[in-house]
Amino acid sequence: MSSESTGNLALIERLSGLYAAVVSDELDRVGRCQQVMRPNIRPLFPEARLAGRAFTVLAVPAYSIPAEPYRLEMEAVDHLGPGDVMVVSTTDGSFWGELLSTASRARGARGIVVDGYTRDVQAIVGMQFPTFVRGISMADSLGRLEVAAYQVPIRCGGVEVHPGDLVMGDYDGVVVIPEACAEEVVARAEEKAQGENLVRKHLAEGMSVAEAFKRFGII
Repeated sequence: MSSESTGNLALIERLSGLYAAVVSDELDRVGRCQQVMRPNIRPLFPEARLAGRAFTVLAVPAYSIPAEPYRLEMEAVDHLGPGDVMVVSTTDGSFWGELLSTASRARGARGIVVDGYTRDVQAIVGMQFPTFVRGISMADSLGRLEVAAYQVPIRCGGVEVHPGDLVMGDYDGVVVIPEACAEEVVARAEEKAQGENLVRKHLAEGMSVAEAFKRFGII
């Protein structure tokens, strides 16, 4: 593994110890105020959490069955690697299911975010594969949508996502950290999380909210 890959995975591990809201706050503070996906993209089960590197997929409508069904969708899954989170553009079809979740986990992927739908829900929940989607639909993607490309810039949940951006999701939703500011934002979020722990202690001891904010600048 290259030193760049090792460093990237180390940053992902640091990100996984945070929570989405504090990351969103620090993105706002560095001027990146459009990084939170729309709130209708929800975790498939409450405990779902993911943090990883965006592996982007561009899905487009289909109006007939192609000569090579699922070709680029399968190719994209087969190219996933450790630390990846598949992020799929806006689509009105059911893109995901149990077998693709199984294959993705075997390749070390950390989860998936789809601005669309999934099926095989009980199986995915049973295997606890972190899945963030707009909803549930049993209708197969065949003849309804297809993958036009992968590892290209896309929009998902209203956010522009590039290959290599960092993605984090928890019960509050999904946030995207542009690769160019990832190290800074993660470091700032770690610092704020430590500050929140201190503020929480003082609030639990009876300090007023106004005094806590005056002293620590966090609320």
